[in-house]
Amino acid sequence: MNQYDETERTFAALPPAHGRGFALTWWGRAWLKALEDAALDTQQVKTGRRLARAGAVGAVSVRPGRITAVVQDRDGTAQRADVLLEELSAEQWDRFLAMAVERAGHVAALLDRDMPPHLVEDAATAGVELLPGMGDLEPTCDCGAWDHCGHTAALCYQVARLLDEDPFVLLLLRGRGERALLDDLQTRSAAPAEEAAEGPAEAEGVDAVAAYAAGDILPPLPAPPEPPAEPGLPPSLDTDARPAPGVEPAALEFLAARTAVAAHRLLSEALRGGVGQEELTVAQDAVRLAAGAPAGALADRLAEGSGRGTAELALAVQAWQYGGVAGLSVLEEEWAVEGETLARARAALEAAWDNEERPALSARANRWTVVGAASQLRLGRDGRWWPYRKAGDRWVPVAGGDQDPATALAAAEAARGEEIC
Repeated sequence: MNQYDETERTFAALPPAHGRGFALTWWGRAWLKALEDAALDTQQVKTGRRLARAGAVGAVSVRPGRITAVVQDRDGTAQRADVLLEELSAEQWDRFLAMAVERAGHVAALLDRDMPPHLVEDAATAGVELLPGMGDLEPTCDCGAWDHCGHTAALCYQVARLLDEDPFVLLLLRGRGERALLDDLQTRSAAPAEEAAEGPAEAEGVDAVAAYAAGDILPPLPAPPEPPAEPGLPPSLDTDARPAPGVEPAALEFLAARTAVAAHRLLSEALRGGVGQEELTVAQDAVRLAAGAPAGALADRLAEGSGRGTAELALAVQAWQYGGVAGLSVLEEEWAVEGETLARARAALEAAWDNEERPALSARANRWTVVGAASQLRLGRDGRWWPYRKAGDRWVPVAGGDQDPATALAAAEAARGEEIC
């Protein structure tokens, strides 16, 4: 925004709107519906949408009753476009302010740059139509069109983006600037507050049946937002101030970064409709934190907290990175495969290879080792097969689990010759 006063606001030209809609809020969509329902030539509306999407609308001036911008055609010629909207009368503003003062939530919503449906509905009940209806957006353009042309339609589409960010743009169009409106509300709010100080008054409520019935006229909830691509970075603690005794800034920064990673994962799972991770034990959580590659004393402390030495912790971290809690469980637990579970495991191994290709496997508990080779399959309690390779005197995980034992064993064989910790 380049300029702001009580009678006019001028917004800098917005960039092209590639890959996004023009109206993301319900009131922005209501604004565009007033345009699209009233335009006699739908082709001009489509032209306006293309011009706005291409960034052809210049700076937008908003003042009571009028919005103005210069719109550039594809051939480079420029046209001044204006769209007029009738201002509210003094009496209508008086009714709107009286209604808003009675419901403090309306004022709070506006200050938060929100326009809840019940604010518009309450205003309409008071005889004040805030949003334009069909035919309320009156166009005028230098191109000489008598109805909405591509230039005025482009201006309306661009203003929908401004309304998304700030509903006070609509109120200015209706005749009141933000500062004047808030001052009026403050003045009106002071009188009831003084009366309340003199003595209690009986509070008015809303009938529960009426409130429930109003749910059908509210707009649908928006779709959940896309989670951010990466977790956020915590603030740096590298300041000149000395830390309090017992506080290690490096440890706090590391914990904050790992917490951001965990929060990002939980948010992504929640927005996908998944469930959060089960509660971890202290030893498991130490492995999770160690997966963030801490250095120096922090790594030593996590090894101690996990009940492992440094080498064992590195192995546990590798298992964690392949499969989280399930991968760690397969690394550490050796359990007897019996009954139906054993039958399913043997059937899976039988079906995975043709008779002449099936490797010879030696079984012990949930671990099947290829005879004469340094490859091993471990059956997890979730039914997946996890590939391991022999490195020195230790078995090391080399990939995530798979439902197909042949695929898992191929991953173990593919790890042959690679550096294994």
